[in-house]
Amino acid sequence: MTANSLSISQENPHCVTSNSRQLNVQIAQEEVYSFFVEIVKKLSPEDVLREFKGLFIDGLDSEDSDYIPGIYSIFLDDNEQELYNTLKRCCYIIVNNWKSNRKDKYIQELVNLFVNENLKIKTNNHPVVKICKNWIENFVNSKDYQELKLFATKYEESSRGHWANRYTSYLLIDQSVNKNNPIEQQEAARRLSKQIKDKFKFELAMYIARSQSAVSSTTRYKNPSVLGDQALRLIKAIVLKRGVFSHENIAHIFIKQTQNQTLEEFKINLEKYLFFSVENQESVESWRQKFADNLSLWKKNYNQEIMTKELFLRTCNRVIDCLTIENGKEPSSLFILLINQGHSLTLVIILLKIILICKNSRRHLETRIAHLIRFYEKYSEEECKGVINFMEIFNITFAIYAENVEYNLIKMEEEQSSNPQLNLDGYRVFSQMKVDRKK
Repeated sequence: MTANSLSISQENPHCVTSNSRQLNVQIAQEEVYSFFVEIVKKLSPEDVLREFKGLFIDGLDSEDSDYIPGIYSIFLDDNEQELYNTLKRCCYIIVNNWKSNRKDKYIQELVNLFVNENLKIKTNNHPVVKICKNWIENFVNSKDYQELKLFATKYEESSRGHWANRYTSYLLIDQSVNKNNPIEQQEAARRLSKQIKDKFKFELAMYIARSQSAVSSTTRYKNPSVLGDQALRLIKAIVLKRGVFSHENIAHIFIKQTQNQTLEEFKINLEKYLFFSVENQESVESWRQKFADNLSLWKKNYNQEIMTKELFLRTCNRVIDCLTIENGKEPSSLFILLINQGHSLTLVIILLKIILICKNSRRHLETRIAHLIRFYEKYSEEECKGVINFMEIFNITFAIYAENVEYNLIKMEEEQSSNPQLNLDGYRVFSQMKVDRKK
């Protein structure tokens, strides 16, 4: 079966109703999707690329000025968006399969098909061909194409170039939860995001092990963060919070103590819980009060409602919005205030404490992080030092509290002070993979 064998309907658009035209588009789309689902499993990547190019690209290269590529004929009745939808889903049917079968190198070739000199509009092109080429040009300049390019970037290369490239895993999470994206795109984004996160966790664990060994520094494992040697001290400070007053234990206590409370009671206790044991209480007092005022006004009409699982989740998600990006477009005033005052670690720990009481809010938090990255990516690295510092601390903290890695702090020498945080150099961090006892 080849692209040329696809029996795409090409009825005269003036002879059919609007509903009929839409039905023809849907039938043609399903035929194309089925075609690529079939061939991506059977053919070599080179042949799949050839079929894709034959269907979407080659017709636009034709020297015949009157030639209209068959696939485009069904979209010419003002249906540019449906063409995008078709292009996207076909791309992700292919990408999803190649990612699963470790044929990543061909994804770059797929992406490159749209950057072709022959696709540029020429003065002697047929008006219809010009329209088709213009649609492809619009696709290449769209967010959809930028998202597709994320799958072609190797992990090693993702940290190069623009500073936002280092946080691709969150941009992928945003793709994976967007219901407007094809299912194949959501799945591919979810899988790739996990791969990137797992690689970061592994590199972080190896960096910790090598950086504390007596072996020459030339053999030290690559530090996956951009914090330099400060990363190790930060890790120790985070891991130090264990025992009775660990973040996990406090979270468990909070959940038990807030059972059957009203929303009003819950909001008051949530604010106390989030700021419990926060360092430099005085320096964040004004910020804390602003947060408390913001939270108390939310859903005020529901204050006497008893907390349910749904209300619990919505409240935690609301807190995340309040601390990151409230309207999905611009950073919240609280986020800006805390970042500008140099309290990135405080903000990260508070966000962590939310996830420890409500794991179902994790995806919501990661999509908000993606929105922050999208907002700030138009600024230079120099202008975004505070945001980048926040992102690095966020990455490390959530890697440490990952479900499949356990970090422990071991005292290597006697302390001269009763406060171990004053002598972090006397401790070493050890990490190990957790065993899944459920299996």
